[in-house]
Amino acid sequence: MRAVSYYIVVENIKEELKKVGGLILKDEESRYSKAKVISIGNLVQGVCDNDIVYYDKHAGHVIDYNGNEYQVITIKDVVLVE
Repeated sequence: MRAVSYYIVVENIKEELKKVGGLILKDEESRYSKAKVISIGNLVQGVCDNDIVYYDKHAGHVIDYNGNEYQVITIKDVVLVE
């Protein structure tokens, strides 16, 4: 699988749940999702394969490839590269 143009294929990273005083808190307040870059298009600059990125969680769409779910986003959706 290979992305083309300005598209980026990412695999979401599951964030650990936080425990405070025995209560499990889910971080739904965050506007951004964390993901590992699987493939970048030929026009993408500033991001490489295997980078960790944060992107707007409402961006892009989900595809199912060989039984795995991936998110397809554009370079405009990326806000931070680790």
